[in-house]
This record gives sequence, C-alpha cells and structure tokens, in this order.
Amino acid sequence: MSRTGGWTLGAVWALLLFPPLLAAEDWPQWRGPQGQGVSSATGLPVQWSAEKNVAWKARLAGTGVSSPVVWGDQVIVTSQTGRAHKAGGSFPLLARDDSTLAERENPIQEAVSASGDVFLVVEAFSRAGGKRLWEHRVKARGEFPDLHEKHNLATPTPVVDGERVYALFGTGQLVALDLKGREVWTRHLGLEISPFRTAWGHGSSPVLYGETLILLCDHQPRSYLLALDRRTGKQVWLADRGKTRVSHSTPLVVRGPNGDELIVNSSARIDAYDPAAGKLLWYAGSERQTPIPSAVFSDGVIYLSRGYRNSDYLALRPGGTGDVSGSHVLWRTPSGASYVPSIVVYDGLIYMTNEIGVVTCADAKTGTPVWRRRLDGVFFASPVAGDGKIYMVSETGTTFVLRAGRQPEVLAENDLGERLLASPAISNGCLYLRSDGTLFAVK
Repeated sequence: MSRTGGWTLGAVWALLLFPPLLAAEDWPQWRGPQGQGVSSATGLPVQWSAEKNVAWKARLAGTGVSSPVVWGDQVIVTSQTGRAHKAGGSFPLLARDDSTLAERENPIQEAVSASGDVFLVVEAFSRAGGKRLWEHRVKARGEFPDLHEKHNLATPTPVVDGERVYALFGTGQLVALDLKGREVWTRHLGLEISPFRTAWGHGSSPVLYGETLILLCDHQPRSYLLALDRRTGKQVWLADRGKTRVSHSTPLVVRGPNGDELIVNSSARIDAYDPAAGKLLWYAGSERQTPIPSAVFSDGVIYLSRGYRNSDYLALRPGGTGDVSGSHVLWRTPSGASYVPSIVVYDGLIYMTNEIGVVTCADAKTGTPVWRRRLDGVFFASPVAGDGKIYMVSETGTTFVLRAGRQPEVLAENDLGERLLASPAISNGCLYLRSDGTLFAVK
C-alpha cells in the first residue's frame, strides 16, 4: 500500500469498516469506532443504580476486564473461567498512597470451572434485551504469564468488523469467529512466535487496519508488532522490536501528513510505524515504566499520557522521520496524568484521572490545566465522553458523570454495587458497563 498522496488504501478500508460516528452507533473496538472514547450519541443516561435505569443485566460465563464491543444487535464480551496463576509476592496497589482508598481495592473475582481447567470465552448478548445469543470457548494452552491480581487472561478487548469478531487472550491465543460464534480461523502466537511472558500479563488489544489485524506484543522474550490477514489469519508483516520492551497499551492509527501512522506507547519511547508495511517512521520521548494508556487523536494532533505514577502528558504532531522529540512535541506537562486510564479529548479539552481520583481538565491547545476535582474512587478504567458528559468509572463500583466544560460539575454518582475495572462502551444511547462477572446495559 502506498503512503503517498495523503489517504492510503488502508485509510479507505478503515472508513469502510468503521464509518464516522455520525453515521453509526456501533462500538466495535477498544474505545469505540475511532479509538477515541467519544460518542456522538445524544440522550445518554445521567442517573442509575442497581435497581434504577438498568435496561438489563446478564451474568457472564467467566470473569475479565476486557471492554464490551457492540455491533448491530450484538454486545460481545470475553472472559476467563478457571484459575490462572498469579505472580508471587505483593501486588502494587493503585491507591497505595491513600490507605482509605487502598482498603477498597480487591483482586479480580475468579470463575472456577468444574474441571479445574482454564477456558477462554467469547460470548454475545442481544443488545435489545440481554439474551445470550452464542458462546465460544477454548481451553487455554501454552505458557501462562504471571498475572496481576486485578486482571486475567481476558484483558484485551475484542474487535469486530461486521463479518467476524477477533479475540486475543493473555496466552497468545487468538480466535476469529463469525457473528454466530463459529470459528473461522485461530492462531497461538505464544507457541508459534514467542511466549506471552511479561510483567503482570498481556493487556494490549488488537486493532483493525484495512484488510489486516494488528497486534502489539511487547514482551520480555521478544517484542514485536504483527499484522495478520483478517480473513485467513496469515502473516502479512512482522516488525521486530527487540526484547524486554513493556507495553500494555493498544496502538492507534492516525492520519499523518504523508499517510497513515500507527502510534505505539511503550517502555522505551513513543513509536510510529507505517501500518501497511510495519516500517518504523519516527519516535519520540524517553523511557517510561509500565506504559498502559493509549493515544488519542484530535484535529490533527496526537495526545498521550505515558502512564505509571504521576505521569506526564503531551501533544505532538504526526509526521517526520527519526527522533522527533525536539521538533514535533507541541507541549508537554511533566505530571498529573493517569497511571492506567487513557485520556479523552472532547470539545477542545482533555480529561483524565489519576489512580486516586484527581481529575484534571486541561486545554488541548496548550496542556494548561483548566480545573482539578477529586473524586472518591480508585480508577483503572478509561473515561468515555458523549452528549456533553464525561463518564469516569471507579473500581469501587461508582460511575461519576461529569458535565463537560471549563467548570467542574459532577452531575451524578451512580453505584451498581459491583467492582468495575473495564472501560465502558456507548451505543445507541445506551451505556454498557462490565463488572468482574456481569454485563449491564444502562439507559
């Protein structure tokens, strides 16, 4: 695919697969149609509880922290059943500097299978009423990573293209199913290429680009980007990234001045690749421990929180070659951003929360904070925005609804009574929330 002339064939395919939000209300991948966490829907809910304004709820076959995705009448979720190995020793708490909040952090619940084996599950529910439409499960095989207590093998969010759903799990098992849950093809990257061995387990979700499915696998034995033919699962290209890189972030395709660019947040730096061929285009920034947040793209600018404690956040222009740290970084704020959640850019403002609930609203043009507000929660999920509202989901079970704008205003605090780690999805005026073992449709 050529990178000349602005739009590439891949970008055209991206538009065919994920039309602009104004034309559709599906939520087909991590952070929605454009990967931004923003919906054009109106009439989105403000207040709910376990007994109020919940259109339906469905018990999941297992547990996990992957986000729901929505296509047509189907809401699709991945889970794990059975007990997978957790890393030894103590686990770092997000709110370790606030003892009151830290006491409210808990390990992910486990759904123990009758056989004692670990199974990886993809299941679909009716958007209209929550009825389970189909379920596909496969036994987990190969080397298991040492997992953090707050997630399991069902952390990556699946992606759907209208014909198939693609689900990746923390062992490296990857399955493509049709929209009736029937297997089309399968791969085991952990056995075929390199073990999915990384601190706390794999977190990056697959992304679609044209006819390819792209996966970021930054692991200790081997770090690489992989593009597969989405129809057959066969390799299109593989970009070797060395060893020992760490990234739990999901890549994002943006439109650069010379063509499309795949943005990767990793422990070494920020990288941009040609998504059609896997060639490294440019890089920026310095090392950062355990990057988790994904980039967003608005009005031609890339915005990114690097992750880990008291993270910096920055804006940079796409394009360039080699090290663009001195030429393409528009601004950088050295602290105040999120450890785990990605940021959201909405109507010219950046919204983000750190792990102990300090929300920062900043001007997207300058990075200058506009306001800060403390919320009573521990934050693992990424915020989403729509209908003039910002939704921030706390692990403690409360979703905070903020009015978007230059003045801090909390419209509602909604408690479902279950732990929430997964980022929400928005589709057709409904908010979908996934707890450890339950899927909620809030309207």
